[in-house]
Amino acid sequence: MEEINVLSRKGESTRLPKGISAGEALKSLGEKKGNPAVAAKVDGELVDLSRSLEKDCTLEPLEQNSEEALEILRHTASHVMAQAVQSLYPEAKITIGPAIENGFYYDFDCPDTFSVEDLPRIEAKMEEIIKRARPINRKELDRQEAIRIFSQREETYKVEMLEELEDPTVSVYGQEDWIDLCRGPHLVNTAEVKAFKLTGVAGAYWRGDERNPMLQRIYGTAFFSKKDLKRHLQLLEEARKRDHRKLGRELDLFHVSDEAGPGLVIYHPKGALLRHILETFEKEAHLRRGYQMVIGPQLLKTEMWKKSGHFENYRENMYFTEVEGQSYGIKPMNCLAHMLIYKSTIRSYRDLPIRYFEMGLVHRHEKSGVLHGLTRVRQFTQDDAHLLCTPDQLNDEIKGIIDFALDMLQLFGFEYEIELSTQPEKRIGTDDDWERATNALEKALLDKEISYKIRAGEGAFYGPKIDILLKDALNRRWQCSTIQCDFTLPERFDLNYIGADGEKHRPVMLHRTLLGSMERFLGVLIEHYAGAFPTWLAPVQAIILTVTDRQNNYGEQLYQRLLSGGIRVEKDLRNEKLGYKIREAQLQKIPYMLVVGEREVEAGGVSPRRRDGKDLKLMETDDFTRLVMEENAVTDTVLKVK
Repeated sequence: MEEINVLSRKGESTRLPKGISAGEALKSLGEKKGNPAVAAKVDGELVDLSRSLEKDCTLEPLEQNSEEALEILRHTASHVMAQAVQSLYPEAKITIGPAIENGFYYDFDCPDTFSVEDLPRIEAKMEEIIKRARPINRKELDRQEAIRIFSQREETYKVEMLEELEDPTVSVYGQEDWIDLCRGPHLVNTAEVKAFKLTGVAGAYWRGDERNPMLQRIYGTAFFSKKDLKRHLQLLEEARKRDHRKLGRELDLFHVSDEAGPGLVIYHPKGALLRHILETFEKEAHLRRGYQMVIGPQLLKTEMWKKSGHFENYRENMYFTEVEGQSYGIKPMNCLAHMLIYKSTIRSYRDLPIRYFEMGLVHRHEKSGVLHGLTRVRQFTQDDAHLLCTPDQLNDEIKGIIDFALDMLQLFGFEYEIELSTQPEKRIGTDDDWERATNALEKALLDKEISYKIRAGEGAFYGPKIDILLKDALNRRWQCSTIQCDFTLPERFDLNYIGADGEKHRPVMLHRTLLGSMERFLGVLIEHYAGAFPTWLAPVQAIILTVTDRQNNYGEQLYQRLLSGGIRVEKDLRNEKLGYKIREAQLQKIPYMLVVGEREVEAGGVSPRRRDGKDLKLMETDDFTRLVMEENAVTDTVLKVK
């Protein structure tokens, strides 16, 4: 029998029969049983455990305690769900069903309308399929043969996808008589889908294009244990309670109106004040780090966007208009105006680095199907900065941005993960420039001994990037901070500086945001804090609650005194029961309630009550002001530059 040489992850080499499955080979290599393999990596490529090994290779197990393993489980669960749906609704056509963060979905074209009431029935059918414990088989087919098979099944969406492929062979996966076009890998048996839950339904356009048919999407999630599933469902329930759209209404912060237009946020007084507090703090933090404030126009000539590469690579996300026969693009980014400011005068190496900062209002054409409260909008403000420096200064500037970003995130109590995204297929610039930019970002991370993941092909079209993903109170990841290294746009816009040798040299540009879109960040903050903002950030820090009308004059005096002392204060002098006033203030999540009765009037002080119900002792008004100011001082951790 012909044998092959298989190298384990421990570096041990074993001779095994040619054609042995990856799963059987792992058993022969003596891999531990405590954390069973879900799939395998053959020479670094993820494959099913049923895949046969035909040549010498390295072999590693992919175990359950990994993100990749969860993705395979959820992708398999989406296939089981699709089989269940087509068993119950034979006229349903399948489209795509990927694993996504924290779950999976599948889109169907079906004459029946799905609702959440249908989900238990679909789940029951999935349980039937799982209990039958059928193997999940992979086949490679000639593309034309696959077109014939899916045409016979009247799966028109699969046929459309196949006709667009150039590969001569494709892979399909299936269990029993159900199949799907898929690259895999998958679990080896339906019985391995042990803990799942369908979580919702929604509409989605085919391929995200509103000109295409509207499909029906069913969402779900799956885990390797019922305990993990239960914990996740509890988090989902908590997320529903914290939904920023719901809290935005209850706390009177903002709303989105169909009358005004989708994806356009209307801020109410408290929401606008919340933004003002956050933006004022952030502007001060930038000034203390040597950034210069700038403001660019909303419109720039279309020729500028063509020169930058945005017209070619980002046009579908932009809005255009015409003024007196001249075409203009409404800016989706702030970098062009910042380059024009740099270019407006001769620069010396002694002037560098230059750090331009703008709270820049931008517009991006997001499809209506993806708009979501504050976290996905068409008009937003970005805390955008562009740093221009010499190549020798690049490392220090990148590390300075990383420190700034992490200081900001830690102020809000966020944990974080870091990713390095490399050159995408669609890009501008030379391979040499991309390599230099990627190496610069990677070196800064290595110098700071920060762990990171590589996201191959996910860079911006003009440069690679570091993304800092924050993790909120519900352990969800949000991309806010980004650092993009760009050698290309300075070349295209002929930016230069005079070096020590008296010659012209090309600067490097860093595009960066810290909190990113202010709209998205506020949406994340609302949910992270469940609307109970820390005192320094709360739009209303204290509310005065009088016990009876007899304290109203003192309440008015107290209100004016606190207001002049810099406290963001409101007053409730209504002729209502105190308990009712306290409950309303608690629902508004105001940090301090100042109950004013006869005792407070006589003492000329206040009796603060925290929103968590803890009562503080009667204190002088100035002492309460100092208490709030001490809580405001938490921002000093960012404002005091190290």
